Amino acid sequence: MNKLIYLDNAATTKTAPEVVEAMLPYFTEYYGNPSSVYDFAVHSKEAVTKAREQIAGVLKAKPEEIYFTAGGSESDNWALKAAFEAYKAKGNHIITTKIEHHAILHTCEYLEKRGAKITYLDVDENGIVCLEELEKAITPETILISIMFANNEIGSVQPVKEIGMIAREHGILFHTDAVQAFGQLAIDVDECNIDMLSSSAHKINGPKGIGFLYIRKGVKIRSFVHGGAQERKRRAGTENVPGIVGYGAAAERAVNTMEERTAKEIQLRDYLISRLTSEIPYVKLNGDPVKRLPNNVNVSFQFIEGESLLLMLDSYGICGSSGSACTSGSLDPSHVLLAIGLPHEIAHGSLRLTLSEETTKEDLDYTVEKLKEIVQNLRNMSPLYEDFVKKQK
Repeated sequence: MNKLIYLDNAATTKTAPEVVEAMLPYFTEYYGNPSSVYDFAVHSKEAVTKAREQIAGVLKAKPEEIYFTAGGSESDNWALKAAFEAYKAKGNHIITTKIEHHAILHTCEYLEKRGAKITYLDVDENGIVCLEELEKAITPETILISIMFANNEIGSVQPVKEIGMIAREHGILFHTDAVQAFGQLAIDVDECNIDMLSSSAHKINGPKGIGFLYIRKGVKIRSFVHGGAQERKRRAGTENVPGIVGYGAAAERAVNTMEERTAKEIQLRDYLISRLTSEIPYVKLNGDPVKRLPNNVNVSFQFIEGESLLLMLDSYGICGSSGSACTSGSLDPSHVLLAIGLPHEIAHGSLRLTLSEETTKEDLDYTVEKLKEIVQNLRNMSPLYEDFVKKQK
């Protein structure tokens, strides 16, 4: 396969060359443990401090409010488990949504077995939370609201500022999974009243295996990993210095290129949506048409299976997804698509294409032409489509 068109940037992104360059010295030249006291380790300690400042700057946060983790899933686990433990004297009720990433949903299931009461809010057909329903769900026992900033599958962006305002008015902690939003959307934690926020470097051209949890100063959160004084005694373990340096560089790069990069992505995103929905029959756009991530396209093709579609796209060198990379081995339809009201048979025919700054119009034209061919071939083999066509005559 000579041609490669990578349209799965929600799953992971290519590490940017300048990010790799920033990381390299901390593998071979400045490899000291930042917790050590000798001069040689100072380079590592200063590099970690700089990265913390770079990331805090993107969020308009304080550097001491950034805690490094191994990724978004760990950050989500930490936020929910530690908040439940720290605030259980006040109550045991957590509010989230039915379309969260499984790092949130599975953690909620874990907490339910330990006495938590979880409310899973419905969303509308575009995947947006109803603020009135959120406020109705609050009880005197509510200690945490955890709602993602933007959905990893359908790209819908939640009214985070309004959610944060509701949480603040009721004296409830607000956590948001911003793994897909950080670096793609402008985020001000004070303006949005966010108390905790999760993110992961490999979604913004940084390295894999490094993330952070923003914890607002004053929030009472227990330590997540015990055994050392790292991360202000809240997350023990020798720091992943090259990864942290890479995250800082990727965060700074993301904020510096955000305006131009996302404008290009939005233009190409809308071009791709327009071609798919106008040139292929029986196609549905999933997610909000306007309030969505700049690079996200999620569509459902009626009468076909998404897995077959992905395999055939791959044979043409096109990388896409049927949903979250964390559940790509599952045969079940996406919980997100079911939550927005799609029937199983249509949810099974979904395709997520997520663009990058390197995506070109020519890439998308090639992808659309191949999709038209593939979809028609798959439908020609489908008894459901054959029956549908007969009924239309």
